[in-house]
Amino acid sequence: MSALRRKLGDEYQVVSTSASGGGLPPPRSAPRGKRQRFVDKNGRCNVQHGNLGGETSRYLSDLFTTLVDLKWRWNLFIFILTYTVAWLFMASMWWVIAYMRGDLNKAHDDSYTPCVANVYNFPSAFLFFIETEATIGYGYRYITDKCPEGIILFLFQSILGSIVDAFLIGCMFIKMSQPKKRAETLMFSEHAAISMRDGKLTLMFRVGNLRNSHMVSAQIRCKLLKSRQTPEGEFLPLDQLELDVGFSTGADQLFLVSPLTICHVIDSKSPFYDLSQRSIHTEQFEIVVILEGIVETTGMTCQARTSYTEDEVLWGHRFFPVISLEEGFFKVDYSQFHATFEVPTPPYSVKEQEEMLLMSSPLIPPAVSNSKERNNSVECLDGLDEVGTKLPSKLQKITGRDDFPKKLLRMSSTTSEKAYSMGDLPMKLQRISSVPGNSEEKLGSKTTKMMSDPMSQSVAELPPKLQKLSGGGGRMEGNLPPKLRKMNSDRFT
Repeated sequence: MSALRRKLGDEYQVVSTSASGGGLPPPRSAPRGKRQRFVDKNGRCNVQHGNLGGETSRYLSDLFTTLVDLKWRWNLFIFILTYTVAWLFMASMWWVIAYMRGDLNKAHDDSYTPCVANVYNFPSAFLFFIETEATIGYGYRYITDKCPEGIILFLFQSILGSIVDAFLIGCMFIKMSQPKKRAETLMFSEHAAISMRDGKLTLMFRVGNLRNSHMVSAQIRCKLLKSRQTPEGEFLPLDQLELDVGFSTGADQLFLVSPLTICHVIDSKSPFYDLSQRSIHTEQFEIVVILEGIVETTGMTCQARTSYTEDEVLWGHRFFPVISLEEGFFKVDYSQFHATFEVPTPPYSVKEQEEMLLMSSPLIPPAVSNSKERNNSVECLDGLDEVGTKLPSKLQKITGRDDFPKKLLRMSSTTSEKAYSMGDLPMKLQRISSVPGNSEEKLGSKTTKMMSDPMSQSVAELPPKLQKLSGGGGRMEGNLPPKLRKMNSDRFT
């Protein structure tokens, strides 16, 4: 146990192993009645077809498959019965020919040539048929050329015997070489487990191959059987839903040399999106696992099945590692194939975890506030519009910057809005924004420079009367030439 803790960590604790692992099953809640399964652990489907009516004739139309699907005791009974009836029937035909020709009464007459030599009763006719059918040919009983009906019966016997042999021997061969027995050496874990893997809640189970021969093109699929009711009120007792075990990524194509852990990531598209540790004890579902592949030795397709009910799904567990590196090879310890151990796992469903994460996220859009400041900025913009409309049209054309104060106030209002929204940010972001020499100060200096330079240039280009109105006309007019002063004075008088 100490070596195991050094390998896996102190936070992990062994709580569940199978009989092969040398432990006890995990404690469960109050025992419930026996769960009716759709598919047994050995892969047999618990389905019986009844009230077929006249549809039973369809089985006779596919007689070969019907015989193959029968149990072994019925196959052996049909095999023995068919040969016995065929032999008795053909022996009776030879006896009838001998009786109609009168060979039975003249069997010991050396001067008479019978249809079949040395056939004088039914046992002798039966022995002749067996010698002919089995091609034993003792030479004591043989057909002669004085019996054309015997020659025809011999041809019919050969054809019928070949058909019966091909049908029954082929049926027995297919029955013996069926890949169902190959599925006995494909193992599935007794329990499925739900825990975190790669940061996601994952449903896991384990598969293994006991033989050294490989399964070619092995593929695994999972079906969730659960009853539900449609919005129209229709009740579906065994609704089948697909569980994605890597179809989109190709992980469902297995290289089954060593035991593999099959994973189904529980996300918003998974049927287990609402499943939590609390609700797993009240839900009723069954997970059917289907493993298909081609047997390497025979080339026939093999299918192995098993199922997991809600009682066989362990929340917060993980499978023991079974592969270890030895000198020159990898060793698989199948004694720990079914063993699991407990790991830290949140008891909430994926849906609940996403909702809690969304509620606890600090990046929530701030509420619309500071309406008074925004209204003030809008009023300033309206006042600037009124001032601009009161200026002479020539002044508006000379300046060419009618929208400059509006842009400036919009920039200032945006800056104030950012300053007010800073209060809604976390403390770390507020500290970052309050560092001296930030972008807001630089923005203010650039804005002041933009305001001073264009305004000074535009005032210098104004006529003398407007320069006096702006307060800088005395200095600028003194620097103008006499002709320009006279032109300006004549223009505004």
